[in-house]
Amino acid sequence: MINLKEKKGFLCDMDGVIYHGERLLPGVKEFVEWMVSNDKKFLFLTNASSRSPKELQMRLARMGLDIDESHFYTSAMATAQFLNTQSPGCSAYVVGDPGLYNALYEKGITTNDVNPDYVVIGETVNYNFDTITKAMRHVMNGARLIGTNTDLTGPSDTGLLPACRALVAPIEATTGKKAYFVGKPNPLMMRTGLHLLGVHSGEACMVGDRMDTDVIAGIESGMDSILVLSGVTSRETIEQYPYRPRLILDGVGDIARLGV
Repeated sequence: MINLKEKKGFLCDMDGVIYHGERLLPGVKEFVEWMVSNDKKFLFLTNASSRSPKELQMRLARMGLDIDESHFYTSAMATAQFLNTQSPGCSAYVVGDPGLYNALYEKGITTNDVNPDYVVIGETVNYNFDTITKAMRHVMNGARLIGTNTDLTGPSDTGLLPACRALVAPIEATTGKKAYFVGKPNPLMMRTGLHLLGVHSGEACMVGDRMDTDVIAGIESGMDSILVLSGVTSRETIEQYPYRPRLILDGVGDIARLGV
Protein backbone atom coordinates (compact mmCIF):
# COMPACT_ATOMS: atom_id res chain seq x y z
CA MET A 1 0.00 0.00 0.00
CA ILE A 2 2.78 2.41 0.83
CA ASN A 3 3.86 2.60 -2.82
CA LEU A 4 0.52 4.14 -3.76
CA LYS A 5 1.40 7.26 -1.81
CA GLU A 6 3.99 8.15 -4.47
CA LYS A 7 1.67 7.66 -7.43
CA LYS A 8 0.76 10.87 -9.25
CA GLY A 9 -2.19 9.58 -11.27
CA PHE A 10 -5.14 7.27 -10.71
CA LEU A 11 -7.21 5.77 -13.51
CA CYS A 12 -10.38 4.25 -12.07
CA ASP A 13 -13.11 2.10 -13.51
CA MET A 14 -16.62 3.19 -12.52
CA ASP A 15 -19.28 0.47 -12.23
CA GLY A 16 -18.26 -1.86 -9.42
CA VAL A 17 -15.58 0.55 -8.22
CA ILE A 18 -17.39 3.86 -7.72
CA TYR A 19 -21.04 2.78 -7.79
CA HIS A 20 -23.52 -0.05 -8.25
CA GLY A 21 -26.56 1.03 -10.22
CA GLU A 22 -27.67 4.28 -8.56
CA ARG A 23 -25.83 3.62 -5.29
CA LEU A 24 -22.43 5.04 -4.40
CA LEU A 25 -20.15 2.38 -2.94
CA PRO A 26 -18.76 2.67 0.61
CA GLY A 27 -15.54 4.66 0.93
CA VAL A 28 -15.76 6.36 -2.47
CA LYS A 29 -16.24 9.87 -1.08
CA GLU A 30 -13.25 9.38 1.22
CA PHE A 31 -11.16 8.09 -1.67
CA VAL A 32 -12.00 11.10 -3.86
CA GLU A 33 -11.34 13.48 -0.97
CA TRP A 34 -7.98 11.79 -0.39
CA MET A 35 -7.02 12.23 -4.06
CA VAL A 36 -8.05 15.88 -4.07
CA SER A 37 -6.34 16.74 -0.78
CA ASN A 38 -3.12 15.02 -1.89
CA ASP A 39 -3.10 16.69 -5.33
CA LYS A 40 -3.48 13.42 -7.18
CA LYS A 41 -4.57 13.53 -10.79
CA PHE A 42 -7.46 11.18 -11.50
CA LEU A 43 -9.65 10.03 -14.36
CA PHE A 44 -12.70 7.81 -14.30
CA LEU A 45 -12.63 5.42 -17.26
CA THR A 46 -15.66 3.49 -18.44
CA ASN A 47 -16.14 1.02 -21.26
CA ALA A 48 -19.80 1.99 -21.41
CA SER A 49 -20.37 4.18 -24.46
CA SER A 50 -23.95 5.25 -23.83
CA ARG A 51 -23.40 8.34 -21.65
CA SER A 52 -21.44 11.55 -22.17
CA PRO A 53 -19.07 12.93 -19.50
CA LYS A 54 -21.74 15.49 -18.56
CA GLU A 55 -24.30 12.74 -18.05
CA LEU A 56 -21.83 10.76 -15.94
CA GLN A 57 -21.09 13.86 -13.90
CA MET A 58 -24.79 14.42 -13.27
CA ARG A 59 -25.31 10.75 -12.38
CA LEU A 60 -22.63 10.91 -9.69
CA ALA A 61 -24.01 14.25 -8.49
CA ARG A 62 -27.37 12.56 -7.87
CA MET A 63 -25.49 10.08 -5.68
CA GLY A 64 -23.90 12.91 -3.74
CA LEU A 65 -20.48 13.04 -5.41
CA ASP A 66 -19.53 16.34 -7.08
CA ILE A 67 -16.81 15.82 -9.71
CA ASP A 68 -16.01 17.99 -12.73
CA GLU A 69 -16.84 16.41 -16.10
CA SER A 70 -13.20 16.72 -17.16
CA HIS A 71 -12.50 13.71 -14.92
CA PHE A 72 -14.46 11.30 -17.15
CA TYR A 73 -13.30 9.42 -20.22
CA THR A 74 -15.45 6.87 -22.07
CA SER A 75 -14.92 4.20 -24.71
CA ALA A 76 -17.08 6.35 -27.02
CA MET A 77 -14.58 9.20 -26.69
CA ALA A 78 -11.68 6.80 -27.24
CA THR A 79 -13.39 5.42 -30.35
CA ALA A 80 -14.01 8.89 -31.75
CA GLN A 81 -10.39 9.84 -31.11
CA PHE A 82 -9.17 6.66 -32.80
CA LEU A 83 -11.28 7.25 -35.92
CA ASN A 84 -10.25 10.90 -36.08
CA THR A 85 -6.59 9.87 -35.94
CA GLN A 86 -7.00 7.10 -38.51
CA SER A 87 -9.26 8.90 -40.97
CA PRO A 88 -10.09 12.56 -40.20
CA GLY A 89 -13.49 13.60 -41.52
CA CYS A 90 -14.65 10.03 -42.08
CA SER A 91 -18.24 8.84 -41.86
CA ALA A 92 -19.82 5.99 -39.94
CA TYR A 93 -22.96 3.93 -39.68
CA VAL A 94 -23.53 4.01 -35.92
CA VAL A 95 -25.38 1.59 -33.68
CA GLY A 96 -25.38 3.09 -30.22
CA ASP A 97 -26.81 5.60 -27.79
CA PRO A 98 -26.41 9.41 -27.56
CA GLY A 99 -23.06 9.29 -25.75
CA LEU A 100 -21.50 7.59 -28.76
CA TYR A 101 -23.13 9.89 -31.30
CA ASN A 102 -22.03 12.96 -29.35
CA ALA A 103 -18.43 11.80 -29.08
CA LEU A 104 -18.22 11.12 -32.83
CA TYR A 105 -19.87 14.45 -33.67
CA GLU A 106 -17.37 16.35 -31.52
CA LYS A 107 -14.52 14.84 -33.56
CA GLY A 108 -16.14 15.77 -36.88
CA ILE A 109 -17.25 12.25 -37.76
CA THR A 110 -20.56 12.25 -39.62
CA THR A 111 -23.24 9.58 -39.64
CA ASN A 112 -23.82 7.86 -42.96
CA ASP A 113 -26.46 5.21 -43.73
CA VAL A 114 -25.52 4.88 -47.42
CA ASN A 115 -21.79 4.30 -47.93
CA PRO A 116 -19.98 4.76 -44.59
CA ASP A 117 -16.24 4.35 -44.09
CA TYR A 118 -16.87 2.58 -40.77
CA VAL A 119 -19.54 0.67 -38.92
CA VAL A 120 -19.32 1.58 -35.23
CA ILE A 121 -21.12 -0.50 -32.62
CA GLY A 122 -21.68 0.47 -29.00
CA GLU A 123 -24.18 -0.46 -26.29
CA THR A 124 -27.82 0.29 -27.00
CA VAL A 125 -31.31 -1.08 -26.47
CA ASN A 126 -32.20 0.13 -29.98
CA TYR A 127 -30.82 -3.00 -31.63
CA ASN A 128 -32.92 -5.05 -34.01
CA PHE A 129 -32.94 -7.08 -37.21
CA ASP A 130 -32.86 -3.94 -39.35
CA THR A 131 -29.73 -2.54 -37.69
CA ILE A 132 -27.94 -5.89 -37.92
CA THR A 133 -28.82 -6.16 -41.61
CA LYS A 134 -27.64 -2.64 -42.43
CA ALA A 135 -24.43 -3.06 -40.49
CA MET A 136 -23.74 -6.42 -42.13
CA ARG A 137 -24.27 -5.05 -45.65
CA HIS A 138 -22.09 -2.00 -45.04
CA VAL A 139 -19.24 -4.21 -43.81
CA MET A 140 -19.70 -6.52 -46.82
CA ASN A 141 -19.41 -3.42 -49.02
CA GLY A 142 -16.09 -2.44 -47.48
CA ALA A 143 -16.87 -0.49 -44.31
CA ARG A 144 -14.48 -1.29 -41.45
CA LEU A 145 -16.04 -2.73 -38.30
CA ILE A 146 -15.33 -1.03 -34.97
CA GLY A 147 -16.56 -1.94 -31.49
CA THR A 148 -16.35 0.57 -28.66
CA ASN A 149 -15.28 -2.14 -26.20
CA THR A 150 -14.92 -5.88 -25.68
CA ASP A 151 -17.42 -6.30 -22.84
CA LEU A 152 -19.73 -9.24 -23.50
CA THR A 153 -22.22 -8.35 -20.79
CA GLY A 154 -22.90 -5.31 -18.65
CA PRO A 155 -24.70 -4.73 -15.35
CA SER A 156 -28.13 -3.24 -14.81
CA ASP A 157 -30.52 -2.88 -11.89
CA THR A 158 -32.42 -5.95 -13.14
CA GLY A 159 -29.42 -8.17 -13.96
CA LEU A 160 -26.87 -8.64 -16.72
CA LEU A 161 -27.49 -7.22 -20.21
CA PRO A 162 -25.80 -7.99 -23.54
CA ALA A 163 -22.97 -5.49 -24.08
CA CYS A 164 -20.93 -4.35 -27.06
CA ARG A 165 -19.16 -7.58 -28.02
CA ALA A 166 -22.47 -9.47 -27.98
CA LEU A 167 -23.94 -6.92 -30.39
CA VAL A 168 -20.91 -7.07 -32.67
CA ALA A 169 -20.89 -10.89 -32.81
CA PRO A 170 -23.73 -11.34 -35.37
CA ILE A 171 -22.05 -8.89 -37.74
CA GLU A 172 -18.71 -10.68 -37.43
CA ALA A 173 -20.42 -14.03 -37.98
CA THR A 174 -22.34 -12.96 -41.09
CA THR A 175 -19.49 -11.06 -42.75
CA GLY A 176 -16.44 -13.07 -41.72
CA LYS A 177 -14.80 -9.79 -40.65
CA LYS A 178 -13.35 -9.22 -37.21
CA ALA A 179 -14.05 -5.99 -35.37
CA TYR A 180 -11.37 -3.76 -33.88
CA PHE A 181 -12.27 -2.94 -30.27
CA VAL A 182 -11.06 0.38 -28.86
CA GLY A 183 -11.97 0.41 -25.16
CA LYS A 184 -10.28 -1.35 -22.24
CA PRO A 185 -8.09 -3.38 -22.28
CA ASN A 186 -6.83 -1.81 -25.52
CA PRO A 187 -3.66 0.14 -24.55
CA LEU A 188 -4.83 2.99 -26.82
CA MET A 189 -7.46 3.99 -24.28
CA MET A 190 -5.00 3.67 -21.41
CA ARG A 191 -2.31 5.76 -23.11
CA THR A 192 -4.84 8.46 -23.89
CA GLY A 193 -5.92 8.46 -20.26
CA LEU A 194 -2.32 8.86 -19.13
CA HIS A 195 -1.85 11.67 -21.64
CA LEU A 196 -4.93 13.48 -20.33
CA LEU A 197 -3.56 13.23 -16.80
CA GLY A 198 -0.06 14.27 -17.91
CA VAL A 199 1.66 11.39 -16.11
CA HIS A 200 3.84 8.47 -17.18
CA SER A 201 2.70 4.88 -16.75
CA GLY A 202 5.18 4.26 -13.94
CA GLU A 203 3.65 7.17 -12.03
CA ALA A 204 0.08 5.87 -12.28
CA CYS A 205 -2.12 3.00 -11.26
CA MET A 206 -5.25 1.40 -12.69
CA VAL A 207 -8.01 0.64 -10.20
CA GLY A 208 -10.77 -1.71 -11.33
CA ASP A 209 -13.02 -4.63 -10.46
CA ARG A 210 -12.47 -6.79 -13.55
CA MET A 211 -9.49 -8.98 -14.25
CA ASP A 212 -10.15 -9.23 -18.01
CA THR A 213 -10.32 -5.49 -18.68
CA ASP A 214 -9.05 -3.34 -15.81
CA VAL A 215 -6.22 -5.43 -14.37
CA ILE A 216 -4.83 -6.65 -17.68
CA ALA A 217 -5.10 -3.11 -19.09
CA GLY A 218 -3.01 -1.80 -16.21
CA ILE A 219 -0.43 -4.55 -16.55
CA GLU A 220 -0.06 -4.23 -20.33
CA SER A 221 0.19 -0.44 -20.09
CA GLY A 222 2.96 -0.56 -17.49
CA MET A 223 0.84 0.76 -14.63
CA ASP A 224 0.36 -0.49 -11.11
CA SER A 225 -2.77 -2.67 -11.14
CA ILE A 226 -5.19 -2.56 -8.20
CA LEU A 227 -8.16 -4.95 -8.04
CA VAL A 228 -11.10 -4.10 -5.81
CA LEU A 229 -13.58 -6.77 -4.72
CA SER A 230 -16.55 -4.38 -4.67
CA GLY A 231 -17.62 -5.41 -8.19
CA VAL A 232 -17.76 -8.61 -10.22
CA THR A 233 -14.53 -10.34 -9.13
CA SER A 234 -14.04 -12.52 -6.05
CA ARG A 235 -10.81 -13.92 -4.62
CA GLU A 236 -11.79 -17.33 -5.99
CA THR A 237 -12.24 -16.15 -9.60
CA ILE A 238 -8.83 -14.45 -9.57
CA GLU A 239 -7.29 -17.93 -9.73
CA GLN A 240 -8.77 -18.45 -13.20
CA TYR A 241 -6.34 -15.94 -14.72
CA PRO A 242 -2.62 -16.39 -15.48
CA TYR A 243 -1.81 -12.85 -14.28
CA ARG A 244 -2.25 -11.06 -10.97
CA PRO A 245 -2.93 -7.52 -9.77
CA ARG A 246 -0.27 -6.05 -7.50
CA LEU A 247 -2.82 -5.28 -4.80
CA ILE A 248 -6.25 -6.71 -3.94
CA LEU A 249 -8.49 -4.45 -1.84
CA ASP A 250 -12.07 -4.69 -0.63
CA GLY A 251 -12.81 -1.28 -2.15
CA VAL A 252 -11.27 2.08 -2.95
CA GLY A 253 -12.08 3.26 0.57
CA ASP A 254 -9.21 1.05 1.75
CA ILE A 255 -6.74 3.42 0.09
CA ALA A 256 -7.96 6.40 2.10
CA ARG A 257 -8.62 4.47 5.34
CA LEU A 258 -5.15 2.97 5.51
CA GLY A 259 -3.63 6.44 5.35
CA VAL A 260 -1.75 5.91 2.11
